Amino acid sequence: MNRYIVISAGLLSGAFPVLAYSQTATQAANQADSTAQETLVVVGSRTPTQISQIPGAVHVVEGPELQQQINAGGDLKTALGRLVPGLDFGPQGRTNAGQNMRGRSVQVLIDGVSLNNSRGLSRQFDAIDPFNIERVEVLSGTSSLYGGGATGGLINIITKQGESGRPHFESQASVTSGFNTRHDVDRRLSQSASGGNDTLQGRIGVSLVENGRQYDAGGDEIFPDIAQSDLQDNRQLDILGNVRVELDDEQTLLLSGQLYESGKKGDRGVYYPNLATAAPNLNDADIRDGFTADRDPRTDRKMLSASYHHANLLNQDFYLQVFHREEESSFHPFPYAAQGGGYYFAASQQNTTLSGLKGLFSADLTDSLNLTYGADMDRESFDASQMRFDRAASDATGGLVQRADRVTPRYPGFEIDTLALFAQSEWWATDQLQFSGGIRHQRMDVDIDDFNNVPGGSSDYDVTLYNVSALYDFDNGHQSWLGYSEGFELPDPSKYYGRAGQTVADNPLDGIKTQQVELGWRYQGGDWLTQAAVYYAWSDTAMELDRDLNITQVDDDRRDYGLEASVTRYLGDAWEVGSTLHVLTSERKVDGTWQDRGITVAPYPSQDSLTAHVAWQDDARTLRLQGSHAREYQDAEGERIDGFTTVDLIGSQDLGLGTLSLGISNLTDKQYSTPWGQRAVGFYSPTYGPEYLYDYQARGRTFTLGWSMEY
Repeated sequence: MNRYIVISAGLLSGAFPVLAYSQTATQAANQADSTAQETLVVVGSRTPTQISQIPGAVHVVEGPELQQQINAGGDLKTALGRLVPGLDFGPQGRTNAGQNMRGRSVQVLIDGVSLNNSRGLSRQFDAIDPFNIERVEVLSGTSSLYGGGATGGLINIITKQGESGRPHFESQASVTSGFNTRHDVDRRLSQSASGGNDTLQGRIGVSLVENGRQYDAGGDEIFPDIAQSDLQDNRQLDILGNVRVELDDEQTLLLSGQLYESGKKGDRGVYYPNLATAAPNLNDADIRDGFTADRDPRTDRKMLSASYHHANLLNQDFYLQVFHREEESSFHPFPYAAQGGGYYFAASQQNTTLSGLKGLFSADLTDSLNLTYGADMDRESFDASQMRFDRAASDATGGLVQRADRVTPRYPGFEIDTLALFAQSEWWATDQLQFSGGIRHQRMDVDIDDFNNVPGGSSDYDVTLYNVSALYDFDNGHQSWLGYSEGFELPDPSKYYGRAGQTVADNPLDGIKTQQVELGWRYQGGDWLTQAAVYYAWSDTAMELDRDLNITQVDDDRRDYGLEASVTRYLGDAWEVGSTLHVLTSERKVDGTWQDRGITVAPYPSQDSLTAHVAWQDDARTLRLQGSHAREYQDAEGERIDGFTTVDLIGSQDLGLGTLSLGISNLTDKQYSTPWGQRAVGFYSPTYGPEYLYDYQARGRTFTLGWSMEY
């Protein structure tokens, strides 16, 4: 089967939500019994662009493909980790800490609005329910024109929208369990309504998810992730709506809004039996009923955006997007050693507000030359508090009762104003050869509040990023590209200035630039879909955690290089086989010699990964067997992240009145520690307690029974 997907080239220069339409056209194939599917979507800063015209490794995960993974019992980050080569497997908890792309950080957006904050909380995927996702667009590798955070790649989540015609409804329900205890059950219920006419279309979708407890392959209840929090005993509500207005033949307005709440609701928690002993310690803890805290782990987010498109303003396409996002993130009560002995517990809440606009023009200067240029502006505000719990109540109940004692600042607050100007151009030198290049200049003004008797102040910096590439089309389905690109990270201002004596005047911030070269190839033709890229990324400045988990900025050479590949083979109309592969080396220069980077050294090294699947379908049924393998990683000091292999089985049956699905996750009931759990041990133990408190285990075999219907 020959499939061509059209994706916005705005992934290279700045994203906007869908502003026009989508349609499917079936055309003749290159060979008998094959078809070609071309999905046209206006979703970015430019006119629609086929993957075959983008000099980079691009992946599109369509809604049904994503939903199939959810039917196996996974969440969004788990599903994407199985489907996108180059993206690490998901860690199964609330956090996506350490889930990098090509060994570096990934920027996540919803309809073009970034979910990455200057205060890196790693909760970008605790942001939306897959029920409200139309598709996910992924660009692997360092991005030159997207601002901070995209040193490993971009993930742009496109939400569902209404279409003209009669009212359209979609219903979904599912239940997941490993059949260990009555607490081992997750429930999901979703409903949407959409419709409209030629002028006005709208959609609203509501999804409610209630998770129970989770158990490992040995049948043991999984300890909560007390460091970054998890999704056990969690209730998630996602309400997303949008209205699209055709102002006239050339102008479109899209209004979108989202309310997302995800937080702990149960009363199971960690019991520490030795808090009130003569020699207090955190050993021999277990999980019991009766947990209550005045601050629970949760993520609350509100997001609004308005996007305007004019198809012929000054003979150019013009796009304007205005957005506002508010986010509150709180954490699990965490044990700290108290002065004089014993332990006290505290939990932070961290609040971020982001408002901004993006404007750009796209012009066809000639039949073969295109120019896109524009500006981004935003303001980000941050503050954080630490709730310290009453120690007497904690000691008396083994940590099960956490009553507020006092609230103090956790990190210095800050405000960042950003202004960026960018331009990107593509030139088809011949019908087969394309050259492209671009530049982004970004300035950031940072105001830091006073904190712990250390005066705040103001700092500013700017960074200029370049990209250049060439793409050659062999006119037989084969293409190859060569590119150079740059991206950057901003050191977390709150943790950077959260250290004692770290003043703004003496320690100005600076962007950490990553540079990358990439050579790629893809083939789309007949019954094959293949893509491969080799890359080399390097930086000479890095961030490191100190003993108090604050960060320092150091001059340090670090590099990642590897191979990312995917292949899919369609065997007739019913069968499909495929595989993805990502192998890489992550190194750090020590005393002039390159060594394997430590498992807790940023950017956190990724594991080699391999997936494979075989799938079958007819008009009424689907069946998919898939395997995922992560290879053991060992650093120069001998610390390692163990590898693992899991297998999943997913099937569905059309009932006439909806579709019934059954998924079995971790089919072989593999016992293993999640990559995040193993990395967390290195971060937190023994300073903050024994290893078992942080070694977050993977879930054992689970079964998910689901039903869905569109009508």
